[in-house]
Amino acid sequence: MTTIKTTYGRRSFIKTTALAGGGMVLGFSWLAGCKPSGKEAALTLPKEWFNINGFLKIGENGVVTIMSPNPEIGQNVKTSMPMIVAEELDVDWKNVIVEQAPLNTEIFTRQLAGGSQSIRQGWQSLRMAGATARQMLREAAAKAWEVPVEEISTEAGVLQHKNSGKSAGYGEFASAAVSIPVPEEVKLKDVKDFKIINTSRKNVDGLKIVTGQPLFGSDYRRDGMLIAMITHPPAFGLKLKSVDDSVARSMPGIKDVFTINTFNEGYERQWCDTSAFPELVVVVGNTTWEVMQAKKALNIEWEKVSEPENTASYMTKMAALTAKPTLTPLRKDGDPAAAFKNAAQVIERTYTAPFLAHNCMEPMNFFAHVTAEKAEVVGPIQTPEFVEKTLSARLNLPLEKIDIQMTRMGGGFGRRLYGHFVVEAAVISQKMNAPVKLIYTREDDITQGTYRPAYHVTYRAALDTDKNLIAFHLRGGGTSDSPVHPNRFPAGAVDNYLAEDWTLDTNISTGAWRAPGSNFIAGAEQAFLDEVAEAAGKDPIEFRLALFDRAMKNPVGKDNDYEAERYAGVLKEVKEKSGWGQNQEGVSRGVSAYFCHNSYVAQVVDMVMEDGKPVVQKIHAAVDCGIVVNPIAATNLAEGGMVDGIGHALYSAMTFKDGVPDQSNFDKYRLIRHSEAPKEIEVHFVKNEIDPTGLGEPLNPPIIGALANAMYKATGKRVYHQPFMGDQQPLG
Repeated sequence: MTTIKTTYGRRSFIKTTALAGGGMVLGFSWLAGCKPSGKEAALTLPKEWFNINGFLKIGENGVVTIMSPNPEIGQNVKTSMPMIVAEELDVDWKNVIVEQAPLNTEIFTRQLAGGSQSIRQGWQSLRMAGATARQMLREAAAKAWEVPVEEISTEAGVLQHKNSGKSAGYGEFASAAVSIPVPEEVKLKDVKDFKIINTSRKNVDGLKIVTGQPLFGSDYRRDGMLIAMITHPPAFGLKLKSVDDSVARSMPGIKDVFTINTFNEGYERQWCDTSAFPELVVVVGNTTWEVMQAKKALNIEWEKVSEPENTASYMTKMAALTAKPTLTPLRKDGDPAAAFKNAAQVIERTYTAPFLAHNCMEPMNFFAHVTAEKAEVVGPIQTPEFVEKTLSARLNLPLEKIDIQMTRMGGGFGRRLYGHFVVEAAVISQKMNAPVKLIYTREDDITQGTYRPAYHVTYRAALDTDKNLIAFHLRGGGTSDSPVHPNRFPAGAVDNYLAEDWTLDTNISTGAWRAPGSNFIAGAEQAFLDEVAEAAGKDPIEFRLALFDRAMKNPVGKDNDYEAERYAGVLKEVKEKSGWGQNQEGVSRGVSAYFCHNSYVAQVVDMVMEDGKPVVQKIHAAVDCGIVVNPIAATNLAEGGMVDGIGHALYSAMTFKDGVPDQSNFDKYRLIRHSEAPKEIEVHFVKNEIDPTGLGEPLNPPIIGALANAMYKATGKRVYHQPFMGDQQPLG
């Protein structure tokens, strides 16, 4: 067992009084660390326990309620995070009830869904929460039975004293445990003793999802609630000039038509306040249908404020930028210029990717009821704490007067990191002095922006006369963002290495999209490494393993952000599991390996061509993400990430003409179809006792490289420009 301190910094456990009717409630900061750093006074639990964001509750009947603090966007943290608490509490999972916690910035410091960090950031402190409650129950039993606490054991929610034969359920000592001082340190279980962690548990919302019970923001209803919709400019580079709403106002069910500014003039936006169109026309009415019809009747005039963007123009600018010598150097090892000058062979290739929409199945929506005294908002958001600050500034209300309740999200992928639609709902409610639900149409959502940036990268590799890789150079960038990670592989494995980047300003708003930056650069890098391996006359896996061997034995530089041994480990694992080298007639294979979000992934794609189209027959994936909390959920998450990556790489793009998006719904924005998904997927998790790392994003980026490499084997042609099967001309 590992012994840890139960306090860290100013945030620690909150021991509270029992609820009416008996029971024990233990609040905790799930982000609290496990190192000593002083103590703090216990806080008193409010009468309404659900106002505390992170805690477990033990009833007199032994049933345990565990609050899940983080937003749920389908990554299944609402199941996995409580599993961690329940493991250390040593309770029977069948006696656990899980509830979604509301936002509470007094307790939580990272109540956020993003960066594949929920489990990683909460791992130790969630364990500490369960272990602390268990210890307090043991001490309560020891006191009542007048025996040493060391002699009290627990199993599946039952306290036992084997020498006397006494036993009792947790519920019998829940109230007594409240009076026990919070221990200064507790012991955590050894990994070998886990009974819940690393076992497959069904999604706690599964039954509600499949039976259509209200869970999502779109489901939310409130008596007296009005419906609101917005209209934004049709093109990037335009703003509102005038609006004639006379017809719309006279239509049935319409309460009001007006304009709003999402953000006050002079407000310094947070990163999550990204919005290309803060000035909007709003229609409010009784029903969704009535508001949609009135919206169509608006006569709006727009005016230009900046030059509209075209797809061809920004890609031309990107190509020009990457060719310039005045780039920003990020890392330089050795003498790349001399190595390239003296090389026997130089390979240079350019890769591009377009803007991508997020396309959540549930378009943006949020409920708001704002009064002079408080603001209550309910809906799907990945960044509630940040949005709370924006609401406070925009509504001129203190933080404690803002209540954010989180619903389950019908997709996020980074889109719901940006909470302008929450602020819009609140401003509309404030204007109407009524509860309002804001609903985006699919067209509103796709054409609003906050896209995955367009990217452009050029790679160069130098080989000596013996076909050894002696230099590596990448220069790349994108619209408002660079995808270049200078300290990732093959940095550290090549003597002469250079990484440079640049960015291009655009009035098209961009933001995080599943595995930001990595979702493009991983595929480009892995496709290029395959081409270099071929030029060197080496098997693509053996070529990579040789580089990892160099990084392990004699690494170049000191800032390499990966562990070469674990990196090589997943590649060896996928080589074995896929039977690499055992060729199947008619099947083409591609491989990739990548590190991001603290996890290591290697993939092999088996593909055939049917009627000139790629068909993925099977994927083998090896993943090192440390301890896997919930294997079935982890597998689902891995599979979804790979299908998502394949679909967008093959088909998806946002393009523009005079600033107007060419795609506004799924009739033109191409997503992968069910029939196009891989026929079979095997996910193999590396077994170790390393604390969990990210999983929601790491499998998405490298699958694009494995796909590109398999397509080359099948067709004899390399693919450099996404989407691989798109109608548009190659970008760049």
